[in-house]
Formats: sequence, C-alpha cells, structure tokens
Amino acid sequence: METTEQIRERILASLPGAQVSLVTNPGLAAQHSLLLGAAHALQAALLLRDDAALRLDFCSNVTGVDWPEREVSEADPTAPGGKVKRVVPGFLEVVYHLYSVALGHGPLVVRMRTANRSDQVTLPSLTPVWRSCEFQEREVFDLFGVVFAGHPDLRRILMWDEFKDHPMRKDYVEPDDFEWEPTPHGDVLERARRHYPAPARPAKEPAP
Repeated sequence: METTEQIRERILASLPGAQVSLVTNPGLAAQHSLLLGAAHALQAALLLRDDAALRLDFCSNVTGVDWPEREVSEADPTAPGGKVKRVVPGFLEVVYHLYSVALGHGPLVVRMRTANRSDQVTLPSLTPVWRSCEFQEREVFDLFGVVFAGHPDLRRILMWDEFKDHPMRKDYVEPDDFEWEPTPHGDVLERARRHYPAPARPAKEPAP
C-alpha cells in the first residue's frame, strides 16, 4: 500500500480544495493518519474505496475521542520566560480503520473532527460508503454525541432513548440516584443512599 503521505497527495489531486492533513504518530508504531475536512470527507471516502490502487473496501473499526478545551505552552522568544500560553478549543473526533480485502493491505487510519463539543457536532456519515460503519457510528453518537448526517438509522444503541448526556465524554458526571441499579453496592450504594427517603421516626408516647 502507498504511504499515508502518498495517499494524501492522491486525494488532493482528485479533490482540489479538500482539506486533508497528516496526523503523525510519534510512538514506536508510527501509524500516521489522515484528518479529513468534513466538507469533502464523503467524497474522499468514496475515492479511498473505489481507487484501483487502494480498494479500501472494509472499515473494521469506528471509535470516538473526546478532546476537551486545554491550555498549552508554546515557545515565544518575545514573551516573558520564552513561552506563551494558548487555549486550544475542545472538539470531538471520530477515527476509522480501513482495510482492503481485495488487495490485502491496510490499515489506513482516517479521522474527522467536529467544530466544537457543544452546538457544532455534526459530521458526514460514512455508512453509505462502508456499511460496517452503521452500528459503530451509532455507538459514537450514543456515547460521545457526534451527529452523523446521512446515517440511515441514527439512534442510541447502548443507552435507552430517554437517557441524557453522553457517558464517554471526559466531563460526564455520573448521577447519584442510579435508579436502574437494582442491587447497588460499594461506591454506588453510598451515592444512592443520599436519595433514599429518611427513615420514619417512631411516634412519641404521650406523657403519663
């Protein structure tokens, strides 16, 4: 299979104006990935699947990552101490692992990122390209809150329909009552006790 850099150039040559950047992995695996801009992600996915040299016809895994807002320090010779602090806005990320069954190569890792973690969390669904994404995108929607435009059946898959929030987000706070837990124990029991009704006090006997 071509290198990740070469595949990036192949996409850019076919889709002028597309946003495709290389995300390097500094670890020993050095498994670099491609970050696709949402505007051309579906077209890029079709290219990865249908290009004769790539034939990435199978998506084995889809997962989500939550990146809350964080503060980073950067070198700046003009700043006191030679460093300046900068706030990096938070976002949600979806990661796809692609293989070619036809040509026997892979994986290629591709990513998409939302604009933020609140009101701009929509990304294009890649289920129309790889049907194996369907349940896994539903899981990312359920647990992280990414809304996949064009998904054929976008609804919760692990939590029930009335459940609020997204439990894999890093700022998720577990409720104390755990009404669905029939036999709470340990830490769960201690939190649940805060919501138990206070025991009724025995009535005082009248004075003789």
